[in-house]
Amino acid sequence: MIDIGEHVFPLKKYRLIYESLLRMGAKKKYFISPKTVEEKDLLLVHASKYLKKLKTGGLSHSEILTLELPYSPELVKFAWLFVGGTILTAEKALEDGLALHIGGGFHHAFPDHGEGFCVLNDVAVSLEKVKKDGKIRRAMIVDCDLHQGNGNAFIFDKKDYAFTFSIHQMDNYPAQKPSSSVDVGLWSGDGDEKYLSELSLYFPRLYREFQPDLVFYLAGADPYDKDQLGGLCLTREGLKERDRIVIREARKLHIPVAILFAGGYAFDVNDTVSIHLNTIKVAQQIQNKYS
Repeated sequence: MIDIGEHVFPLKKYRLIYESLLRMGAKKKYFISPKTVEEKDLLLVHASKYLKKLKTGGLSHSEILTLELPYSPELVKFAWLFVGGTILTAEKALEDGLALHIGGGFHHAFPDHGEGFCVLNDVAVSLEKVKKDGKIRRAMIVDCDLHQGNGNAFIFDKKDYAFTFSIHQMDNYPAQKPSSSVDVGLWSGDGDEKYLSELSLYFPRLYREFQPDLVFYLAGADPYDKDQLGGLCLTREGLKERDRIVIREARKLHIPVAILFAGGYAFDVNDTVSIHLNTIKVAQQIQNKYS
């Protein structure tokens, strides 16, 4: 485990999710360990100068402040590995119809810098990787993290093979929100009814219109009403219904889904873990029905 000190980003949630799944009866053989991403794949998105800074500890003080994580060689290893995990998740989703990464969803990283706890943009690298390998022609990112996916919006601007959808809290980070293909901006206190009604306006319609070969679903836990960084005030049931809409409507159309957990900063980390576990349960139920 990386030591980032006292920090709002709960790195331990990943271990807690894994341990909870084992207690719930999941078999170790069903967990697939990823390989570290190759640099040639990172270069599909990220600038070589930025990657060199990461590897050599050459980030400036201001770059580390923007990243909002303390730099260490262990953090870099973690970043390289979680990109490998998202690539593997995308590939398995294309094979099996659905796959889930216990981590992933670091949507604030730009080609030449990291920000908002995101060192590398695993979503963008993975999308570009499976496209380069000829496994897809087009993909959609459905970003339901509390925060707008500014890195993805910037990276895929004017790229017609990628559709970026983000539903997020407007009065929250990031201050500057580059335009996604579709942005749905909500406000503090909007809650379940507003959120789900807005989401339902777009799905399954966008799936039918864009016809992606793969969906990257960022199932952030941070719209939760007890999250430290958010104010959208969704309940656990509201978040489960959000998951059902995004995953079910894709699988009904036989579109593969790669699920990434993205953010989650509840005052009690066990709440964040529980929300992520609910996403897994919903995904499993839907996959059993539509596989």
